[in-house]
Amino acid sequence: MNPSPVGVILAQIGTPDAPSAKAVRPYLKRFLSDRRIIDYPPLLWQPLLRGIILRTRPRRSAKLYQEIWMEDGSPLLVHSKAQQTALQSLLGSGYQVELGLAYSEPGMPLAFRRLEASGVTRIIVLPLFPQYSSTTTASVYEAACFAALGRHSRSGKVSKRIVPALRFIEAYHDAPGYIAAMKALLLRQLHSLNDEPNYYVLSFHGIPLRYAETGDPYPQQCLVTGRLLAEAMNWESGQWQVTFQSRFGREEWVGPSTADTLKELSGRGIRRPLIFSPGLVTDCLETLHELAVEGRELFASGGGTAENLQVAPCLNNNEEWIEFLAQMVNRTAQGWLQPAETAER
Repeated sequence: MNPSPVGVILAQIGTPDAPSAKAVRPYLKRFLSDRRIIDYPPLLWQPLLRGIILRTRPRRSAKLYQEIWMEDGSPLLVHSKAQQTALQSLLGSGYQVELGLAYSEPGMPLAFRRLEASGVTRIIVLPLFPQYSSTTTASVYEAACFAALGRHSRSGKVSKRIVPALRFIEAYHDAPGYIAAMKALLLRQLHSLNDEPNYYVLSFHGIPLRYAETGDPYPQQCLVTGRLLAEAMNWESGQWQVTFQSRFGREEWVGPSTADTLKELSGRGIRRPLIFSPGLVTDCLETLHELAVEGRELFASGGGTAENLQVAPCLNNNEEWIEFLAQMVNRTAQGWLQPAETAER
């Protein structure tokens, strides 16, 4: 009898299933109701969320999604499926790779059901977040644990008798393979340009400053990633900087702000900047619209020429990136694979 494969779940946050306010609203409700994302007391936050935010923001967000929506669906989901297919092909039959999204479909419970239907009893959860944050990595860890247990809370109904063994891949913000994959991507991007950029902006998704001050290591890990990538690319100290995007609400967020930086670049004599998002490994609304569309508008508002701002794509299913993911999975699966499978690798 062939041994059951080792399960692998590529974990992402999620995306609406259509570029409409009707589809965006339930996604935002789930996302913004997670207390790891917004940690205000529910008695204060939920009336604001349901009374104002969910009445106005879905319509605005839907318009943005409409501008970037792909023929096959949401960019994040399309690219995530491509990552899944490429990783499955590289890992081979000793593994079964599934997508598990925290706030939309295919969700974590579906990923676990598919794996368990194939007889999988050992599962590796691979967050597609190189830098750890309580708002991303911890959220998918939590979603995976509840899905594995077959319940929604500790006091909730038990729906499963057999719980699979789980292994979580930790933050890999400083892993040489991750840095090398980004270097290869950027070198290809630079080779395709007529004029070499004279400045590089490394934009990471932001978090409230309060989260960092109370223990979230995310901003520091972003800075480490930025430094290692700059060293790999041989950028001089005045040639690049780390910024943070996607601010929400009124409280102070980690900085400097990507939006503010883009408006200031021209005034600093920077005419041909390139912006890249190391922490977002899958193209989505935050890269395809916030950086590529709104980012060019911000650069132009500060006196720059919009077309001169180059935006590098995410890692998506680039070969070097998928090879790095496969290496992490194989290391994490040590002791779970049969001797013959190990010898083949």
